[in-house]
Amino acid sequence: MKDYLKYLAAVIFFGFILVKSEVISWFRIQEMFRFDAFHMYGIIGLAVIVAMGSIQIIQKMRLQDSKGNQITIPSKDSSQVTRYLLGGTLFGFGWALTGACPGPLFTLAGAGYEIMLVPIGSAILGTWVYGALRPKLPH
Repeated sequence: MKDYLKYLAAVIFFGFILVKSEVISWFRIQEMFRFDAFHMYGIIGLAVIVAMGSIQIIQKMRLQDSKGNQITIPSKDSSQVTRYLLGGTLFGFGWALTGACPGPLFTLAGAGYEIMLVPIGSAILGTWVYGALRPKLPH
């Protein structure tokens, strides 16, 4: 139970950061897609830099997960470029239409924007449909 409280505290802190940095702001997201402001690009760029540094640390220090297994990050299959571009485009369309990427959806719902329950429900339904169709899809 103690571990769950630690994770809950981390998630609440992350939600606080999302709200205070205005990452969950529909206005900021629309600004980004219209190329009106650098705000979101700066946050995304910083996230990419932090992720790159984190991956380097994980690989150089050969860090382990909570079960003691070494963390490995497999390379992307370069023959699947079309698949990645299509998936990224679909993700971007959903982001632009809802004004929120999947990360802050729950933060927005928790902040009182009940309308975000619609994209949350859609994401859950989409995940279920993918799971049902996965055996029939080319992988």
